[in-house]
Amino acid sequence: MDLFVPCGSAAYFTLLGLVLLARGADFLSTWVATPHLVLEANPLARALGWRWGTVVNAVLAACVALWPLPAVIVATASLLVAARNFQSAWLARSLGESAYRSWLGERLAETRRGLFLACVVAQASLVASVGALLVYFNPAESLATAVGLGIVTYALATVIFPVWGAWKMWRDPREPR
Repeated sequence: MDLFVPCGSAAYFTLLGLVLLARGADFLSTWVATPHLVLEANPLARALGWRWGTVVNAVLAACVALWPLPAVIVATASLLVAARNFQSAWLARSLGESAYRSWLGERLAETRRGLFLACVVAQASLVASVGALLVYFNPAESLATAVGLGIVTYALATVIFPVWGAWKMWRDPREPR
């Protein structure tokens, strides 16, 4: 796989379409789950909001589409995040964003911290192991390696954001995330 592709080439527009599709799926799944971004775990995304988040993601997509490996990494991680968002979006929508957040906070308060952390780390480790195997058994510049790194990136996000949110709730249960 080439290190870079020329802007405006067929490869560029293919990668741009892939990244826009994946980022769009992440945006759609986020909007379905939390239209007011109350449940958004990423503080940067929450601060940017929908309008600026759209602009930043379009610029990111246009730039990363020039570089195939990062484009595939971003697309892979974004599609996996979207799938995870859709998993709980129906429940968040049916309860309402604030009620769902409160419900999660109550469940977190009733669960031993060690159990919560062990489950989050176990889930992320199992997912990351799939990505790590792809990275290990393929050449560094291959599409399979980029997909593997996207999976590992997603796994890291599934540890960082839940643990960060839980830590904030443990520190001050009344403080919004």
